[in-house]
Amino acid sequence: MFDELSARFEDAVKGLKGQDKISETNVEGALKDVRRALLEADVSLPVVKDFVAEVRERAVGAEVVRGVSPDQKFIQVVHEQLVEVMGGDNAPLAKATEAPTVVLMAGLQGAGKTTATAKLGLHLKDQGRRALMVGADVYRPAAIDQLKTLGAQIDVEVFSLGSDAKPEDIAAAGLEKARQEGFDTLLVDTAGRLQIDTDMMEEMVRIRTAVQPDEVLLVVDSMIGQEAAELTRSFHEQVGITGAVLTKLDGDSRGGAALSIRKVSGQPIKFIGTGEKVEALQPFHPERMASRILGMGDVLTLVEKAQKEVELADVEQMQKKLQEATFDFSDFVKQMRLIKRMGSLGGLMKMIPGMNKIDDGMLKQGEQQLKRIESMIGSMTPMERQNPDLLASQPSRRRRIAAGSGHQSADVDKVLADFQKMRGFMQQMSQGNMPGMGGMPGMGGMPGMGGMPGMGGMPGMGGMPGQAGGKRGRGAAAPKRQKPGKKRKGFGAL
Repeated sequence: MFDELSARFEDAVKGLKGQDKISETNVEGALKDVRRALLEADVSLPVVKDFVAEVRERAVGAEVVRGVSPDQKFIQVVHEQLVEVMGGDNAPLAKATEAPTVVLMAGLQGAGKTTATAKLGLHLKDQGRRALMVGADVYRPAAIDQLKTLGAQIDVEVFSLGSDAKPEDIAAAGLEKARQEGFDTLLVDTAGRLQIDTDMMEEMVRIRTAVQPDEVLLVVDSMIGQEAAELTRSFHEQVGITGAVLTKLDGDSRGGAALSIRKVSGQPIKFIGTGEKVEALQPFHPERMASRILGMGDVLTLVEKAQKEVELADVEQMQKKLQEATFDFSDFVKQMRLIKRMGSLGGLMKMIPGMNKIDDGMLKQGEQQLKRIESMIGSMTPMERQNPDLLASQPSRRRRIAAGSGHQSADVDKVLADFQKMRGFMQQMSQGNMPGMGGMPGMGGMPGMGGMPGMGGMPGMGGMPGQAGGKRGRGAAAPKRQKPGKKRKGFGAL
């Protein structure tokens, strides 16, 4: 997401490095790169023109304080303008004074309305709200069944009258049920079309009239590019939207829709879909997204993900194990699975400031390596997982694990040696010492994470296979102690 746009913005500021100030002359080259970056990201042309004009007006003659270079000031101006274009502040979902709050989901077919409805239902459930989802898409085969399946998966009730009833009647009946049974939110999943047409808009108006929604959320596929602007304009003019849900931002989308929707409709993006799983829905924060676009990371979202997945008792228990150096392979697998629940390794790493330049191929290689490590740990006995030192003293056990997991003995030796190094490092860090990064077993030279806030010390990443991780040896001898004063490079903790 936004990788190409981020790279282009980096190119834009190169010409300003070494300059004394931002002038009309030297800013033109940077603005051309910004314009090109936005157009290649499929941002609507009118939006691009306005954006570049605003950046030029703010940047030229901007006071550059001592200690801040012109290129840094330019990035600040672009960041502020990105935040403004995307809405400024997070816009929460409306909450009616008299329950239920009615939310109408609209959009084209294939944008992900039904899945987005279920994701929003789960999001509201996590907030303690009681939602009722209504299946009013009577045209797409199995649309109602899909919503019921998702509802059963997340334990959120679904109401429908089948595919023979009129959508507006289904929505009205769902509203009556919500009022009678004490639901505080009603989510109405409507039908889409392959393209905007008169019948579709008239039906949406009828549904809107029947339920008088507090929110009309336009679900937009982020991969449609510049068409997002026209789609948003049409829905807003004929139906009247109050916000948008941007889906499929985890794919190869260029991200232009995120910069077009607010500018065209005046209505905010309220949520973004970041994956296929029902849990993959996040409130949209313009400032955080602007930081990610400019390669500054998004630590707040990363911390929120961690806090959502981690129990306080688990953190305290893990902290104790780290301090006593009793962290074992079972704990390691638990932490790896925790990372998987939070999202892809690549997606998480790019939320860390300075980590956006890590090669995608390297990240994929790292994810594959983690799977290999998990398979080796899966071949260990419970006793071996709880006592890694047992493996260090008995080569026959390591050979059995290698054979059972389909790897070489040297692979198991390497994982064990790296695990011992990592355990020593994590012990030092938990005691307040901040040495350089050690490494995750099987990974050698990619800077990584020591302990994620709220996670009590998630094993960090030292580097990818084939990088600077040490030669594979025949044995799993304990690592050499680090000489006093010598530090490794890398992140100690987020």
